[in-house]
Formats: sequence, structure tokens, C-alpha cells
Amino acid sequence: MIPSGSVGGGDPSIHQEEDKGVEQSTNANDAAVPGLKEAMPDIQMGEQRKEKGNPSEERKLDNAPAKELEEEKVDVQRKEQSESLSAMKSLDIREKSEEIKSKRSDEMEGMSDDTDSGVSKKNLEEVSHEEEEEPVFDGTEVPGMEANRNLSSQPLNNDSEGQGSAWPEKAVALKNFVRQKSLVAVSTVLRRLSGKSDDGQDVPDEAQEVLENSAERSGWNPLSLIGISHDGGGENKSEQEDSVEDLTQPIDMRGRIILYTRLGCNECREARRFLHRKRLRYIEINIDIYPTRKLELEKIAGCSTVPKVFFNEVLIGGLDELKILEESGKLGDKIEYVVCETPSYEAPLPPLSGEDDPSSTGTIDELALIARKMKGSITIKDRFYKMRRFTNCFLGSEAVDFLSEDQYLEREEAVEFGRKLANELFFQHVEDNIFEDGNHLYRFLDDDPFISRCQNIPRGISEVKPKPITEISSRLRLLLSAILEAYASEDGKHVDYRSIHGSEEFARYLRIVEELQRVKLSDMSREEKLSFFINLYNMMAIHAILVWGHPSGALERRKLFGDFKYVIGGSTYSLSAIYNGILRGNQRPPYNLTKPFGAKDRRLKVALHHMEPLVHFALVSGTRSGPALRCYSPGNIDRELMDAACNFLRTGGLHADLTTNIVYVSKILSWYSIDFGKNEVEVLRHAANYLDAADSQAFLELLSNSQFKVIYQPYDWGLNN
Repeated sequence: MIPSGSVGGGDPSIHQEEDKGVEQSTNANDAAVPGLKEAMPDIQMGEQRKEKGNPSEERKLDNAPAKELEEEKVDVQRKEQSESLSAMKSLDIREKSEEIKSKRSDEMEGMSDDTDSGVSKKNLEEVSHEEEEEPVFDGTEVPGMEANRNLSSQPLNNDSEGQGSAWPEKAVALKNFVRQKSLVAVSTVLRRLSGKSDDGQDVPDEAQEVLENSAERSGWNPLSLIGISHDGGGENKSEQEDSVEDLTQPIDMRGRIILYTRLGCNECREARRFLHRKRLRYIEINIDIYPTRKLELEKIAGCSTVPKVFFNEVLIGGLDELKILEESGKLGDKIEYVVCETPSYEAPLPPLSGEDDPSSTGTIDELALIARKMKGSITIKDRFYKMRRFTNCFLGSEAVDFLSEDQYLEREEAVEFGRKLANELFFQHVEDNIFEDGNHLYRFLDDDPFISRCQNIPRGISEVKPKPITEISSRLRLLLSAILEAYASEDGKHVDYRSIHGSEEFARYLRIVEELQRVKLSDMSREEKLSFFINLYNMMAIHAILVWGHPSGALERRKLFGDFKYVIGGSTYSLSAIYNGILRGNQRPPYNLTKPFGAKDRRLKVALHHMEPLVHFALVSGTRSGPALRCYSPGNIDRELMDAACNFLRTGGLHADLTTNIVYVSKILSWYSIDFGKNEVEVLRHAANYLDAADSQAFLELLSNSQFKVIYQPYDWGLNN
């Protein structure tokens, strides 16, 4: 039933146009039946003759007044005429509406039959069961599950504006009606395919995610997806929700709070929690990261004991002093002071950019100056070599000519000097040959089309002399520890990406990774490689999310894991290359047919000789179902990896229900099962070694003595914020 005044979405203009259409239909009907008006007098005369044929009726008519008789005849004639006209109008309107509906349904059937990208049953099955299939997660496999997500609403939106304006308003209303019904039909099909009945339940979660993601992907913004996944409808929030949200926001204040901390300090962690509970925004200065600030703290506070809290220039003290102020009721006055008063010149200053950062200093490499001069003197252009075209290249003979003239060297000596520059990774052969005099093609590092797109070479080749990889790895561990303590939860499951993005620690990290451009990796031991590449992978994933945003689907994950790269030691490394090429010993990634590194790939020399299964419990890709974020050191790497595996498997990664004989397992053990065993039982036995002793014994008995069922838990790709 359509209520009165609600046709076509309740637009009153539609009724006005419909009345006009009825009038036009009446005129058209009159024109189509030209004898209708002419036949009306004959009908009236026939009725009069019939009445005159009955004498008794004539006598009654004679007794009635003539005027009243004529008025009754006119009323009867008008009534019959209006009924015939209204019947013809309704018939004409019904025929036109049915014609338009049939036309629109034919168009819908034609569109769905002409293209395979419409709402076919096969595509709907793929969409509704997408989460049940093996997802794309490392950026290397070819995704096919999220190629089409527009459903049936896309063909309807392709109608041109000119064509829509030419249709009657009634047809536009019918078009909207058909569009609405088609969406309902799609939801019904999705509901049935997902195994739910048609009893009025909501659309399945998979289908709802499809509809939401298709609308959100066009406006994908990196930072807009960080830390706001729990925010709901925005404007539709209730006043109660708004008040709760305001209570979680920091207090606006004109002053400044400085918190001095150091690594591994439990009281410093408690001081952070205390300030968070009071909704006080603070600036943290870690004296292990900023050594000169330790001397400053001794000067203004009399000692270097941490934590120390300053409200502007006023020294509040440590954690005990904060609690005493809260118990005495005087903390509110201190907070009121820092809220209302601006800091004076005596107040401690926040860390400056590059302060106490070894990456900002270093010895200028003399070879870098020569390479820069050579780059500005020789001809760099696109050239052909072995039927292939290479961009931004120069000839070896041209480089030898320059070095001979600039360094006053004989030609053979100039060749040796050029090889020295190549060994320092300022330039390299397009096909990885040594430097020679002749027509061989070479290319500067920052002119390589792949290296130039890496994220740690924004200003070209670094001219600072490369530092040892052990020193860089040590500074990276120190920085990662400081970031985790300041911007991550205590269990490592949640990361404050927004705070990291604007922090001085992250700016320092960006300067550290620039030092990796020409670093030497060949002398690293197994333990050093493990700790360095695990820590680098985890920080690189945070960097990728901050720059490109958290991936919302398979295609975005493929781009993030496969295309976000660093140049390390003159070669490019993506997240997938570090994961599968280095840490897994150049093993084939899931859903791929080839290994990351070929036989002639220089990166193969850096890869571990044997796969390390426990790295799967240490690598964090920014997802909720991933392991906890930690910092790893080369001196205790094996013990730390074992602790990470125990923590992951004991907190939901592996669980057995002994009453139902069902084993719930993380999908990580399914995706990388080849690293843990030859079959499913071996994989589960391997994982059981990291459970508690009692749980491990009961689990092994379940595997050996009874039939059991394995259920792999759905993987949550949401951001771990």
C-alpha cells in the first residue's frame, strides 16, 4: 500500500505532474475516439424514445414538473459520462505504467546479461564468501576477490542527465522505485548465499562490508584511517556519546608539561598512565635518547632521577609527588595554573629537531663529492644495450675520461678509481657487472627508476660516509624501544600512530634509514641479521601506514607490502622481500609460484641460510590479529623469539577445546605451514611446544588418541591502534 501523498518518495510535484498527465490522457482519448461525443446525443434520444414507449410512465412524467425531469436527465447523463471517462483514464494510466515498468525491467535484464561484471550469481558468491577464502596479505599474490564491489547500483548510475530530464517525472519515480527494489533483491541473494534465512534478518556482515568499502575506497586518505576506526556515524552520535568522547580528549592548556623519562623505568610508565588519566598532554624527554638533557635535568632539578614532571617552570616532582598532590586536593590548582598560564623562559624546552642525533652528523665522504662532480660533468641519457632501453645511463668510457682528467690519473688507474666508486655504491652497472672502460652502461644510484621511488632516498644519495651496520642497528633498537614505551600499549597490541607521526622520535627514525642507502650488509652474523631485519620490518610497516594509510582491502595490501620499499646496501627491499626473502631464507610466499630472489640476485647473499619459523610471531604488519610489537636484540634473539611465540600461541593463537575435540588455530600457522611441518599434525605438534606444560601435554594427547577437528580463526586485518 502506498500512502496518499507519498508516491515517488513523497515529492508533491509528482502529483501535480500526474494530474497534468491525466488531463493530457483525457484529451488524447477523446481524439482517439472521435465518434464518442457525436454518439452521446443519439444515446440520449434512444433513452427518451424508450421512455415514451411506456404509456403508464408517460402519465407519470406528465404529472411531474417538466423542469425537474430535465434536471434529472442531465444529472444522469453527466454521471454516466464521467464514469466512462474516469474508467478510460485509469485504463490508460495503468497501461502506461505497466509499459514503463516492463521497459525498465527489460533494460535491467539486458544490462545484467550483457556484462559479466554485473550481479551474477557467481560474483555474488565470491563477494559474500570473500572472508572465508584465503586473503591477500603480503602484497605478492594476484588478488581476485575484490575486483568488483559496486554490485547492481553501478549500471543504474550510468544514465545520462539529459536522458533522465527528458523522461516524465512519473518515469523518474518508477526508476527510483526499481533501483530500491534491486538493492533489496541483492541483499536477499547475499543473505541466502551466506546461509541465512529470509525472515527479515539484516544483510550479512560480509555484504555490509562490501557495500561500505565500495563507497569508502574512492575517498581513501592515509591519516583519515588511522586511529578513528572506532568512531561511528559522526553527526548521528547522541549527546551522551559526545559527552563520553569529550571526556577522553586532552585538556586544552596554554602551558606546557615536560616529563623526563628513561628506558626500562617502571615508575616512568606509571607517570605516563597518571597523566593520561588526568587528560594532561605532555612532552616526553627520554634522557637515554637525549643525553644532553640529563645534564639539564641535574642542573634544574638537582639530580637526574626520573621520572620528573614540570608544569611550565614549576618542578612538580616524580610519581610519588603527583600522588601526594592528588590525595591532598592540591593537584587541581597546579592543573589550573598550567591550563591558564603560558610557559616562561625558565621552563624546560621541548626537544629540537636533530638534537643529540648521530644521524644528523657525520664525516662527509670525499668520494661522494667526486661522484657528485662526475654526475654534473658527463652525459646522462637514455641508451640502448642488448636490444633493451635503459634510462639515465652513462658510458664507462665517459666516466674514465672524466676521472683521468679530474684526478690526473692514467687510464688504467682511472678504471681502478671508478671501481672504487662502484664498490661504494655511488653507481652500478645496469646488469650487475664490474666497472670497465668501454661502451658498458652504468647508472647512478638515485637515477635508477626503482631505487628513486624508495622511501629512504628523498634527497638523493647521502654524502655522509656510511657507518657500520652494527652501529645503525644499535641506534635503531634504542629508538624503537623509546617509541614502544611512549606510544604503544604495555602488551604491544596497540600503537598510537597519530602521536608517532608527529614525534621527534619518528623524525629521527627517518634520518636513520637514510643511512642504509650504501651500508654494507655482508659482514652481519645470523643473530645480527635477525634482530636488525625484524626491528626494521616492524618500523617500516609503521612508516608505510603513516605515509600510505592502513590498507582497506586486498589490492591496498598488495601495494603496501610489495611497493613500499627502502634502498639498503644499493638494493631495494619491500616488506615482502624482507619477510620472505631475508628472514624466511628466500622461501616462496603463500599463493606464489616463484621465490623472491632469483639465482643472480645480489640480495640472495644477504638472506638467511635457513628459515626461521619463529619470526612469524615477531613480525607485526599493523593488524589486530598479528603478534605483539617488541624490540629484539642480537645478544638474546633466540630467547626473545621463543618468548614471542609463547605469548602469541598462549593468548589465542592456539586453543584446544577438550570437550568437543576442536582445535582453534591462528591462520598464520595455515599460511606458513611449510615452515612448521610437512602436514597439519606436525604443524600442531610443533606449536604445542610453546604452550604451558599442562596444556601442551593435554594437547598432544588429543592429537594422538582421538579424532579432532581443526578450525582456523578468521584473521582480523583491522589496524592495531
